[in-house]
Amino acid sequence: MVGMSDPYRVQNPVNNQVIETFDFISDEELEKALAAADDAFRQWRTASYEDRATVLRKVASLFDAKRDQLAAIITEEMGKPLDQGQAELDDVVDIFTYYADHGAELGADEPLEHEGGRAVLRRVPLGVIVGVMPWNFPYYQVARFAAPAIMAGNTVMVKHAEICPRSSQAIQEIFAEAGAPDGVFTNIYATHDQVASLIADKRVQGVSLTGSERAGRAIASAAGQNLKKAVLELGGTDAYVVLDAEDIDAAAKTAWKKRISNTGQACTSNKRIIVMEDIYDDFVAAMVRIAEGFTQGDPANPGKGEYYPLSSRDAAEKLVQQVKLAVDAGATLHTGGELTGEGAYFTPAVITGIPVGSDSYYEEFFGPVAEIYKVSSDEEAIELANDSNHGLGGAVFSSDIPRAERVASRIETGMIHVNIPQAGGAELPFGGVKNSGFGRELGPLGMDEFVNKQRYYVAE
Repeated sequence: MVGMSDPYRVQNPVNNQVIETFDFISDEELEKALAAADDAFRQWRTASYEDRATVLRKVASLFDAKRDQLAAIITEEMGKPLDQGQAELDDVVDIFTYYADHGAELGADEPLEHEGGRAVLRRVPLGVIVGVMPWNFPYYQVARFAAPAIMAGNTVMVKHAEICPRSSQAIQEIFAEAGAPDGVFTNIYATHDQVASLIADKRVQGVSLTGSERAGRAIASAAGQNLKKAVLELGGTDAYVVLDAEDIDAAAKTAWKKRISNTGQACTSNKRIIVMEDIYDDFVAAMVRIAEGFTQGDPANPGKGEYYPLSSRDAAEKLVQQVKLAVDAGATLHTGGELTGEGAYFTPAVITGIPVGSDSYYEEFFGPVAEIYKVSSDEEAIELANDSNHGLGGAVFSSDIPRAERVASRIETGMIHVNIPQAGGAELPFGGVKNSGFGRELGPLGMDEFVNKQRYYVAE
């Protein structure tokens, strides 16, 4: 639970200094915000797809126009280097544009073959949808949730991470400037107890969470208790399988670039790198060289070959402890894994030999820790990849594409890739299985989550 001692705040992870704090929303203010969102739904649900698209296109253009200011906000809030913040905003613009361009088509009535009457599958908006969003991609995660939900005719209320108060408010201001009616998008500095009360309220028709497995269990429990639709994206321990490599150094660079992106704080990061034994030693040595070549950088002035702070000092301290426990269990730490200074800087780490089946093996290391595992066959690679409580993304690499496809087709995960760490694009559905959650965001499936797929029948 969020307590009064742990408020919404801007706390720069470079030096751990609190820059600004924000009051929690009062119960009275929350009721007023919910009533406004519910009222807005009565109006917004009747708006045409064309009118909704006009608002979403304006939202996209404002994110583009304000990108320097928006990127600077999250650099200070959670330590994202400015260039990666700009890349995140590219994705945000793409998402809002995608649903503006394709929303009418994705939400169109679908005739059903039936004799004796006219049968149609309609996609009818549900109402107010609550989003509980994480700090690692402060704009992108919200766009993934909000763009399809709003394009479908719902209104949304977003409870963002406690360390993202400026970015979450900036999103609400963009919607207002874009001409969205009051209540279509509402940012709330709510406590977890207040989120639970929202889910229980009959005016709220669904909840979407991106976050930890623990948070997912809490939200799913509340949603189930109140018979509300939920979408959960809960992270992963994605398998990244390297079956062969003609250029081992290049393969290691590709793997490292994926692992260090967003300082390793991505749900779909390659958290378990599985390498065939004939190239394993050289691959590990290359990864260690790369990790040791990185130097501490300033996210406000990013450069090449630099690592940046984690989102918070607490996150960095947790990661140090996770690495220590893995070593205590028998793993080998080749390099890194240390805190430096007063902020959240964690030296990039390479670790091998985490015992399969140990607590550490099943945990998600949310930071720049390259876990590497050795296998001796395709079957062993598949078995290891599937020996996970999670199933979000993953990738398989080989110069023999049919071989890579055979392995990839047997990995139990929501998204699997061949010869690319991860494909991107607003048109590609995103989501997982197992403890990585359920439901899908983005693409044509994203607009199908928070709608009533209604059977509409007219007798002839």
